[in-house]
Amino acid sequence: MDVKILSGSVYIDNVQSFIKKLDDIASVNNVTVQALNADKLAGKRHLEFAVKKALRAIENRYNRAKDTGIEIMRYASGKRQIEDAFNIGIHNGTNNIAFVILGSPENISYVSENLNELITENPVLAYDESKRDLILSEFEITQPEVDAVGEHKIPELVLERVALVDVLK
Repeated sequence: MDVKILSGSVYIDNVQSFIKKLDDIASVNNVTVQALNADKLAGKRHLEFAVKKALRAIENRYNRAKDTGIEIMRYASGKRQIEDAFNIGIHNGTNNIAFVILGSPENISYVSENLNELITENPVLAYDESKRDLILSEFEITQPEVDAVGEHKIPELVLERVALVDVLK
């Protein structure tokens, strides 16, 4: 199974309708599509690590979610509970969005073209200072932790939270 990540901006009138559209695209093309709030992601490495952890959990049968996309969201959020993971999802209004697409290369290519029509592609996934406060809050990273490792290590602190999803009870 191949993985592709797309990111950009989109205005969403109705989250439920948008998710239904994504589900329809995914189901017709035999892929998984998961949409995430890119403002709460600490870069491409964060998302790739979460995808890897989610797929490993599914492969080894210790996943909590039955849906692959939701399991990816759970790891990306750094949360053990599925309900808590939805905080990293999309919302009504303007969204910086990241799509994770899983499937065969041919199907991913076709779906990518469809999703590119929904968004304005731009580099919203990369970590920058504008994401700092939201990410610290979302991942419960304290100022003493940041002081200990330095501001430039905030993305690594997020990766630590993702890694700890399987450990924390």
